[in-house]
Parts: sequence; structure tokens; C-alpha cells
Amino acid sequence: MDYRKTMKMLPRFCLYGFLKNQKYYEPFFILALRERGLDFFTIGLLVGFRQVLVNLFEIPSGFAADAFGRRKAMVFSFGAYIISFGFFAFASPLWSLFLAMTFFALGEAFRTGTHKAMIFEWLEKEGRSGERTQVYGITRSWSQVGAAVSSLLAALAVIGTQNYSVVFALSTLPYVVNIANILSYPRYLEGEWAQTKKSPDRADKTTAKSLFRQFFQVLLQTLKNRPLRRLFTESALSKGNATLAKDYVQPMLESAAMALPLLLMWEDKRRAGLLVGAVYALLSLLSGLASRGAHAFMKSSGGAQAASRKIWAGYTFAFALGMIALLSGYPGLAAMTLVMVIILQNTWRPILMGRIDAVSDGASGATILSVDSQASSFYVMVAAPLLGWLVDRYGLVPVAFFGFLTSGVMYGRALLSRKVKA
Repeated sequence: MDYRKTMKMLPRFCLYGFLKNQKYYEPFFILALRERGLDFFTIGLLVGFRQVLVNLFEIPSGFAADAFGRRKAMVFSFGAYIISFGFFAFASPLWSLFLAMTFFALGEAFRTGTHKAMIFEWLEKEGRSGERTQVYGITRSWSQVGAAVSSLLAALAVIGTQNYSVVFALSTLPYVVNIANILSYPRYLEGEWAQTKKSPDRADKTTAKSLFRQFFQVLLQTLKNRPLRRLFTESALSKGNATLAKDYVQPMLESAAMALPLLLMWEDKRRAGLLVGAVYALLSLLSGLASRGAHAFMKSSGGAQAASRKIWAGYTFAFALGMIALLSGYPGLAAMTLVMVIILQNTWRPILMGRIDAVSDGASGATILSVDSQASSFYVMVAAPLLGWLVDRYGLVPVAFFGFLTSGVMYGRALLSRKVKA
């Protein structure tokens, strides 16, 4: 092992997160699709289609990363993202948007869980496994700093061009740089299986049949793990609701921007670009602080279980307030309540990752974390088209009601199981 490289890994992990979150498209994704005449139901179908493909590829991609090399999986992931951005930027027929979603889903499937597994492997090699929450919180906070910078740059691009779709083309540049960053990682982070699969005593495990047999063994062991199943349920609803909330912040902010008596000489897209970009930048900075403070919040709450109960209570309150704001005709206030949900998610996520890693097998880390990500993808796959259909018919109120209902159920469940340790 090259210890000089090992000691330099944390800055590289942080650089990965910063570059990965140069998602210039993210603050304007829904608005860009609306610009092309799509209704919320069609957008929901696109999002659901993406999640179907993520579900199909999620667990096998995590297994492939463990078996063949996590760095290779990450390079493939960013390559798929770049192709996807090209279609989103320059293609307009509906079929081309589905094709763009296909490549985007491949990028998501080969990325989610894989990089976290590399971080956890590095911590284990360093003898610092007890620092999971702190280290993951630090790297996640740098991701949020990257997202803040991304939001401001995206806003400038929209203000300058009055075109939402230009942000897709800009997103390709930092992803190319991140490929170079990932290729600089030491080889031992490829994963135990990838490192040993070519040795003589493991030659039989390099066949496709034996690899898939190993994969299903890991999957079966994961599903039999009751604490993991419970954590996957929490993760699916929390991450899924935050994902949906982040999308619907955009139309709420656009509506609020049109009502503001500011910059009346500006065109609508410029005003929306300024407000959306500023709010997303603030959201990213606050989310970064939330991730960095996750460990302190967990300690002050009396442990991971107690911290999770508090966060579910926060989700329930935020969605309830958002529902009241929408019913009262204040979309800007409703958008701020969804921002609260996303900040809570960024506090909770490092805590959850530490809990999952503590009750799982590190050698199969990418596979297990991909199962977690697939659970969230399945939830979004079902919820996105349904929520889009409801929004087309009843306005934005169902967004908050949907989150309030699911969060309330999970908060009640957390109260009932407070004596059960995960």
C-alpha cells in the first residue's frame, strides 16, 4: 500500500464530491422540461422511467463494481452522464429525452453506493472505521459546497442566455475533470474481490456464473438482515421525498419570482434564474453545514436512533407547514419548507450511512449500498408519475400532502420502535 497516497485520499474524496455536484442542470431541470411543453405527468413518467432503469441496473452495478473494480465503474458512470447531458442539451423530441434518461440512469446506477464503498474501505484500511459519520459528513459537505457554486454559475448562465437548456452542456466539463480525479485513486480501492479475482486460488470465481452466484448470495444475506431492511425502508422514504421535494421547489420558486415586485425590467426567465439560483446556492451551503454537523447532532440527540426520530418529526412538521402555505397561496414560503426537508435529509444521510455500514459486510459494501439506493429509486419510480398527475389536476398542494403523509407514518413508526436498536 502506498501510504503517501493514502494520507492524501480525504482531499481527493472531497474533490470528487465538489466536482460531482457541479450539476448546473439541477436547479433548472424541471423548468427546462416545462420550457419544452411537457406537463408534470409526462415529466413524472420520465423520472419514473429513469428510476425503473436505475432499479434494473442498481444492484448488479454495485456488484460489478465490487467484482471488477470500483474505479472502472465510476469512470463508466461519468461517461454515461456526459452522453446524457448531450441529449438533454441538444435534442427535443420526447423519444430523445427518454434516451437521455437511459444514459442518466446508467450513470446513477454505476455511481450510487460505489464511491461511498471506496470511502469506507479507505477508513477500514486506515483503522478509522469509527469515524464513518464524521468523514462521510465532511465529504458530503464539500459536495454541497460544489452544489452551491454550481447553482450560482447556472443562474448566471440562465440570466445571460435566457435559456434553461444551456446548463446541460456546461455540466459536461467538471465531469470530465472528475474522471481524471477518480483515475488517480490508488488501486487497492478497487475492492477486495476486484483485487483478488485473478489469483489462482480464486480463478473459479471469475466466471460469469460464479460471479452472479456470489451476487445473489450477497443479496439474499442482505435481505435476511432485519436491521438492514428496516434502515432501507427509512432511507427509501427519506431520500425519495427529498428528491421529489427538490424537483418541485423549482416551479414554486418560479411562481414566487413572477409575483415579486423586483427587477420588473427583467424578462421572466432572468428573474426566475436569479431567484432559483440564489435559493439553490443557499440550500447547498446549508446542506453542507448540516452534513458536517451530523455527527454532533447525533451525539447531542443521544445516538443515531434518537437523532432519526427527531429528523422524522422535522420532516412531518415541514411538510405540514408547506401544505398550509400552498393552501394559503404562498408558493415562496412553501418552497422554503421543502428546503427545510432537504436540509434535514443532509443531516440524516451521514447518520444513516454509518448505521448501514455498522450492520453490513464491508467486503460487499458497494452491493449493499446499491440495494439501499435501489429502494429509494423504487419509491421515486412509483411516486413521481402519481405525484405529477395529481399536480396537473390539483396544483402543488399534493407535493406537501404526500410528504406529510409518508413522513407522519415513519415518525409514528419510529416512536413505536424506539426501544429497538439498529
